[in-house]
Amino acid sequence: MPLKKRPLLHALTVLSLVAGSAYLTVELRRDTQDKAPRAQAVTDTPLTGPATDRQRGQTWERLKNPDRSVLRGEGGQVLATFTDRSRTATLKGPSRTFAESTNTATRVVTEDWVRLMPRAWRAGAEEERWFQDWFRKYRGSQEEDLFAVAFQYVAGAPVKKDPQGIPYAGDAKFGPVNPDLTRHRGTPLLEQSDFFDYLGIPYTFRDGTAKRPERARYRAVDCSGYMRLVFGYRARYPLAPVDGKGDGLPRTANGMGRSHLGADVIPLSGPGPWYARPQNIDVLQPGDLVFFKMDRHTGERLDHVGLYLGPDTEGHKVFISSRKEVNGPTIGDTGGVSRLDGNGFYAQLLRNAKRL
Repeated sequence: MPLKKRPLLHALTVLSLVAGSAYLTVELRRDTQDKAPRAQAVTDTPLTGPATDRQRGQTWERLKNPDRSVLRGEGGQVLATFTDRSRTATLKGPSRTFAESTNTATRVVTEDWVRLMPRAWRAGAEEERWFQDWFRKYRGSQEEDLFAVAFQYVAGAPVKKDPQGIPYAGDAKFGPVNPDLTRHRGTPLLEQSDFFDYLGIPYTFRDGTAKRPERARYRAVDCSGYMRLVFGYRARYPLAPVDGKGDGLPRTANGMGRSHLGADVIPLSGPGPWYARPQNIDVLQPGDLVFFKMDRHTGERLDHVGLYLGPDTEGHKVFISSRKEVNGPTIGDTGGVSRLDGNGFYAQLLRNAKRL
C-alpha cells in the first residue's frame, strides 16, 4: 500500500533549513524512535575452495548471493570484497567518522573505503595484471574514496577548486526555488539539476551530446545528479546524457535502478506502481546505490536514489542522498530519517539496490 506523501515545505521554509552548517562532526544523540528490527540472517555458501595468496599469507574465497570474491586475512577477517559484474570495491582501512550535525545527530564510523576499479570484477580477476596493479596502488591508501567525495557536498562543506579555478566541491543545494507554486505539483524546489549545473560548465558526453548548465541551477544537484557527480564526474564512471542512450550511468533514478549496469543486489520485485519492499536488506554493502518509490505522481517510475554508507553508531543502516527537504545532500532526519531499516518513511519505500 502506498504511503501518504508527506507535505512539501514552502520554499522559504526549505531555504531556512540550510542556514546552518556542519561538516564531519563528532556529535552523538540517542534517538529512541524507529528502532532497528532484529537483523535478518544471510547465508553465504562457498562456490569454490579458497585459493591461498602465498605472498601475503591471505586467502581468496568465492561466495554467492551475490557472486563475489572475498579476500580474508590470516585470522579470517574480511579485508576486501569484489562483486561480479561490478566495479565497486570495498576495502578495509583506517576508521573514519562521517556526520552532519546541522541536520542530524547520526554518525557513521566505518573502516570501509569504497572505490571504483577500472574494470568490472569477474571470478579469477585477482590473477589478472590490471587488478594487481590497481590493488597495489589502493590497498591501504588514504586517497579520498567515494564516501569522502560524497560528504564534500553536505551542508557546510568547504569549496574546492581545480587548477582552472572551477569549484568542483562544496556545499550543494538541491535545486532552484519554484517561482510558481501552482506549477510543478507545488514543489518548493525544482528537480532536474545535473552535475554540470552544479559545476556551471558545459559538458560533452562520450557520444558527442553536449549539455549546457542553467544559471539558476548553479551549485545544485537533484538525487540522481548527485550520484552522477560523485560516481561519474569525480570517480570517472561513464555517464549517459539521458536515460536509454549509451552505456553510461543514466540520468534519472529510474534509469539507474532499471539499467543493466553492475550487479542487482536487491532486484526490483512485486507489482507496480508501488512494487514490494525488500524482505532482506542485510545483503547490502557500503557503496551500493539504493532506490525508492515515493511519489504517486510518477507512475511506475522509481523516483529517488541514494548511496548506502553502512551502519551508524546505533546499528541503523544509513544512506546519503540529495533531497528537497534540506535543500541538498544529507544523512539528515528532516522529512524522514535516513535509515533503510525499521519502519520510517524511507525504509518503507526502499525498493531495490545495485552495486555499480
